[in-house]
Amino acid sequence: MPLKTIRLHPDDNVVVAIAALEAGDPTADGLTVKTQIPAGHKVAARPIATGDAVRKYGQIIGQATAEIDAGEHVHSHNVGMGAHCQDPEFCKAATAVLPVERPATFLGYHRPDGKVGTRNYLGILTSVNCSGSVARFVAEAVERDGWLDQFPNVDGVVPIVHGTGCGMSASGEGYDLLFRTLSGYARNPNFGAILMIGLGCEVMQIPDLVGSEAINDKSRFRYMTIQQSGGTRATIDKANAELKQLAQAANQCARAPAPAAAITIGMQCGGSDGYSGITANPALGAASDLLVRHGGTTILSETSEIFGAEHLLTRRAETPAIGQALLDRIDWWQEYCSRLGAELDNNPSPGNKRGGLTTILEKSLGAVAKGGTAPLTGVYKYAEPISRPGFAFMDSPGYDPCSVTGQIASGANLIIFTTGRGSVSGYKPSPCIKLASNSNMYDRMSEDMDVNCGDMIEGVPMEVKAQEIFDLVLRVASGEETKSEALGFGGAEFVPWQIGAVL
Repeated sequence: MPLKTIRLHPDDNVVVAIAALEAGDPTADGLTVKTQIPAGHKVAARPIATGDAVRKYGQIIGQATAEIDAGEHVHSHNVGMGAHCQDPEFCKAATAVLPVERPATFLGYHRPDGKVGTRNYLGILTSVNCSGSVARFVAEAVERDGWLDQFPNVDGVVPIVHGTGCGMSASGEGYDLLFRTLSGYARNPNFGAILMIGLGCEVMQIPDLVGSEAINDKSRFRYMTIQQSGGTRATIDKANAELKQLAQAANQCARAPAPAAAITIGMQCGGSDGYSGITANPALGAASDLLVRHGGTTILSETSEIFGAEHLLTRRAETPAIGQALLDRIDWWQEYCSRLGAELDNNPSPGNKRGGLTTILEKSLGAVAKGGTAPLTGVYKYAEPISRPGFAFMDSPGYDPCSVTGQIASGANLIIFTTGRGSVSGYKPSPCIKLASNSNMYDRMSEDMDVNCGDMIEGVPMEVKAQEIFDLVLRVASGEETKSEALGFGGAEFVPWQIGAVL
């Protein structure tokens, strides 16, 4: 009988079920399973006493809350959070990146600032929720009139609407976050041109945004307010005319060869399961390392979901200051949660638990695997521009659309999203590649998934899967449509991080 469990590290006292187990099935350690155990869940490889550390990936993922016999199911009924403070050992594991001999290329849209887009959209960016409906009306008018067909190099019109911009403080952390986010979207290279629409009386004033260095290029950026334009109907008509002029300029930009170094990938995971840290996440990590070797940039985020595994990143920091910057963000999150009556330990989600993840420590260890092994070159605030190539960390919540919004604002022109339970989403203007962690979900949701990483359990080597992902990245960056793009996702996933009182 083929074994249905796998041991991930010699120091582990659990093994992972790679298929559903029945009582009496053998494990990788020659033990016998004592109860029915779902795929992706953990089995005790030896007796674990109450209070003992439970280890997976060679790391502590929790503490036994009851006696666990060898062969028993190890999950939330007998494991809880325990002590998990680790020595950051700054820079201990930081290694030099070995550049590739022949850097890869793709076909992208070259922008005046030297950045390269993987898409060429017209964006309708809103400063406030009050202009959101009008922005959608404008996009509908463009589609209804059909004039966009005259511009084959333009991929479409994307209205970027959100739920804030007013009823907030005009200064401070929350204001700064939204300001950075809107400015970041305006300068993302996947937009060939931007029209910003405001109401006129909101806290997030368009003149303040327009005065920033990021969005003062008149050839690619224009703006208006509904109040000054004469109301809804007049704004729609004026915006339609402005977009047609912007489309003429954007259409002059055609795809041309660009180095893979111009690609910036936002790395995300959602709906994770017990396979995620074994297949999709480490495969993405290996692909991240490959892009970094080509001179590109990858962004890891979700600070609340690397909690407990931050030591694996601080050890790869290029400098102690970079490592300390990450710990400072963890400290901020702990204070933030305490202030709001929440806990960072209050994770994983119910879906994560059904997929086999027991504690935030286990979830975080799997999530960090997306970052590969390259040195950590910088730690950035939410939506802050990434200033150096390589592997970077951007602070964000674990809420997927909010985290990806920040990554795109920071400069991501492509997103890769790993999932075990089957997340469905897309993130215009940046195309999103979905990696499935297990074959069952991939087969069930193949119309949403771009790559099946579940076959790694069946023997596909890590380096082969990483190359498959990297090759797809180049094709998508050159214009190949992803599954989420084909389904039309991207209209509801702009979710800026909101901090502060609603006034």
